[in-house]
Amino acid sequence: MPNIKSAKKRVLTNARKCEENILVDSRMKNSIKKLEKTIAEGKKEESKELLNTTLRNIDKAQNINIVHKNKAARLKSRLTKSVNGLN
Repeated sequence: MPNIKSAKKRVLTNARKCEENILVDSRMKNSIKKLEKTIAEGKKEESKELLNTTLRNIDKAQNINIVHKNKAARLKSRLTKSVNGLN
């Protein structure tokens, strides 16, 4: 348990940031799962719409360092390639 006033404040701010990071991470993962589901069902138009929101969520996670930039690029590339591969 911290004794110094600034350390006590850091505990609170770290807890808030942790909650925010969990929300951004789960939003990204859920949008990826939703997109992959529509790709598996073969819904081309719906997949294209979901792709934009998914890429935006991946970028947000990358910008606040939840996901490494290379992993973000890999995810975006794979998802885009699979959406473009739909008939």
